[in-house]
Amino acid sequence: MNEAEQRAALTAAIAAQGESLASLSRMLGRNVAWLQQYFTRGTPRLLPEEARRRLASYLGVADQALGGPPAPALIRRLDVAASAGPGRLSDHDARTGDEPIAADTLRRLGVKADDLRWLRVEGDSMVPLLNDGDRILVDHARRLPASPDRGLWVVRIEGAVLVKHLHRAGRVMRVVSANRAYPDVEHPADGLEVLGRVVRMMRDF
Repeated sequence: MNEAEQRAALTAAIAAQGESLASLSRMLGRNVAWLQQYFTRGTPRLLPEEARRRLASYLGVADQALGGPPAPALIRRLDVAASAGPGRLSDHDARTGDEPIAADTLRRLGVKADDLRWLRVEGDSMVPLLNDGDRILVDHARRLPASPDRGLWVVRIEGAVLVKHLHRAGRVMRVVSANRAYPDVEHPADGLEVLGRVVRMMRDF
């Protein structure tokens, strides 16, 4: 939001509440002419963060309406384990809650909130990349592994949900574990369902 847009939004909010610039300046702990100078002289050019937040709260509008950062998106957390071991069968996608993620993080990852789900990891076949108990953020919009591809993917094979590397060669998909104690497994490419690509991992220490 630029300065002109912020001034217009604040003007509308003040008019809706019938407040005076002097009283609002006093509420902010400033001299009575502070907001008048903001509007007429452009000083400050943009409202300081604390002043913007207090004005938004006092006037009953969202901080974002006055130029604050976008509200974090809530990403669904599912009661489904993406197995990093032999494979865990999953017959439901029960929602266990939501976790916030900042809008700038979504932009940096190049993803949309509606396409994301949090899953948890079980097993040790993806050590050292993923440990048992880690949480992974899966982008369900990405379902076409490139060749070659070094990403992590969540797949469903015969009802089991797994997180693995995928290497495609024609009609065959090689399912690869990071832990080399686990052998690679080959499946017909049309015999597995790619559920999405892992774009973030969270670990509790």
